[in-house]
Amino acid sequence: MSRDRSRRRLRRRDRNALVAAALTALSLTASGCVVVHGEREVLPATGRAEAARALRQFTDAYNRADKAYDRSLDAKYVTGALADIDGARLTAGHANSPSGNANHSPLELTDAEFTIPKKAGWPRWFVADAKANKGGGDARWLLVFTRDGLDEPWQVAYLTLVAAKDVPEFEKDADGWAEAVPADSGELAVPPAELSKGYTNHLKSGGSTFADGPYTTALRANRKKLAKRPGLVRQFIDEPLTSGAYAPLALRTADGGALVFFTTHHYEKQTAAAGTSVPTPNRDVQALTKGETKQSLTLEITANEAALDPAGSGRVSVLGRVQGLTAARGE
Repeated sequence: MSRDRSRRRLRRRDRNALVAAALTALSLTASGCVVVHGEREVLPATGRAEAARALRQFTDAYNRADKAYDRSLDAKYVTGALADIDGARLTAGHANSPSGNANHSPLELTDAEFTIPKKAGWPRWFVADAKANKGGGDARWLLVFTRDGLDEPWQVAYLTLVAAKDVPEFEKDADGWAEAVPADSGELAVPPAELSKGYTNHLKSGGSTFADGPYTTALRANRKKLAKRPGLVRQFIDEPLTSGAYAPLALRTADGGALVFFTTHHYEKQTAAAGTSVPTPNRDVQALTKGETKQSLTLEITANEAALDPAGSGRVSVLGRVQGLTAARGE
């Protein structure tokens, strides 16, 4: 074969490859998938129709798992803090009611609004703000959906309940897309990457970083009250949780600040005085407890928080906090 003919064949092959790549990108765009070269391009995480579909898939899976007390039925659609919290709840439920949840009432999420940020790289994520038939009051359910690739399902990493009046207005461009704030942003009172550590430090020692409220000053006061009960010593250990599926995620608010979702990890050790015993925990706690509870019981807890982090300076306000027991050990 001549060198010229070989070169012509190589050029045709290259042209064919380029055409195929272009057609693939076109088909992805036409099908509604907006992530092309997602590792480099600043693009919306998803479309609104796909976000609505992800919310329906999660709700359906959540209800199947809750009815059967089977965490495998929604494991595909949860990750991070929510996977830990709700997975433990389902495990305890199954241990106590192997035949399923006799009190199951389907979760209904309505009036959903989707805030979808534009960003480069993975993970892609968005926030669903919905009204639920559970939780009481006028609380809105804020669910943060995330995924690390096009072939992966959308999973809920964060679920917090926030009073409707406290849900902030988000900064959006002319097309309605929101802005993701980098974890290391120095534009905020506290960089999102440091909020988990800052919050656990606040629970230990107080300080002026966080505004007064039910999840800060009131929580600290309640711990002090519990610690003073005669005959039972309570010790608390608080740890930040920031890597992988527990990484903080932040959305720019209209005032220049950010709504930040983050995770924390906690231990509560209850030790009975000599000659007494730790109060008998409820059946769900017992189902998650390893070892025999004689003199002490250590509870392991995961919590996820949603906080308003102001621009420049100011105090961070924790708007919502959902926690759940994930394990326990008796001694």
